[in-house]
Amino acid sequence: MATNGHANGRLAGKVALVTGGAMGIGEAISRRFAREGASILIADTNEEAARAVAESLSSEGVEADYVVANVTSRSDWENIVAKIKSQFRARLDILVNNAGTAYPTQSSLTVSEANFDKVYSVNVKSIFHSVQTIFPLMIANQGGAVINISSIAAIRPRGRLTWYNSSKAAVSNASKALAHEFGAEGIRVNCACPVLVPTQLASNFVPGFDNTPEQHTKAAQLLQIPLGRVTTTEDVANTALWLASDESSFITGVDHHVDGGRSI
Repeated sequence: MATNGHANGRLAGKVALVTGGAMGIGEAISRRFAREGASILIADTNEEAARAVAESLSSEGVEADYVVANVTSRSDWENIVAKIKSQFRARLDILVNNAGTAYPTQSSLTVSEANFDKVYSVNVKSIFHSVQTIFPLMIANQGGAVINISSIAAIRPRGRLTWYNSSKAAVSNASKALAHEFGAEGIRVNCACPVLVPTQLASNFVPGFDNTPEQHTKAAQLLQIPLGRVTTTEDVANTALWLASDESSFITGVDHHVDGGRSI
């Protein structure tokens, strides 16, 4: 493995696991953390994309690797733990539960049971698995920082995405309870709560979203965002960086809004 050359970064010497770390918000977080000195383990279902990001980081002198994992599977989480033990000396300082999913906006009368099950399995059950597999590593290493990617929909929900909103509310609520339960073990648990981010999931929230500047402006108007734009992946990555760093060492159990004021 390569040795990370960013020895003076804000995450220097730390090891970070990012789920869904090969694309969108997850990729932005992986790259931002790497620039600040962290070693990176990417967990993603897309092996080709995960390998590409890990190899890109390695070429820049970052200690980086990947593992193919479905975050709804306990055995896949156990594989993640095995990778951490074999490649990163059983050390993990930062966990970013980023992997998530949604369904197209629609009446709550028509949402399929399959879609309901999927959003709760990916968005909520994955965090359950992460606690029981990853937290023991953090406890053994005297603590760590956990960043769960929630949503402003957990704070200010709207209709037609009811079960997605409620799954993210569960993420935010569970994060607070985990922060309380594991604070004595040195584990901090916080949430980043973005509004619309122009990733592959965006069309679920804004039908027909095509990621053009015009669509960004229209979406910001539709969602009534005071700062007049949508969230960028870099906005979320910068928030996650602060929550992962020692600069936020006395911050736990918070929902950090990354929403340009939409929740006001």
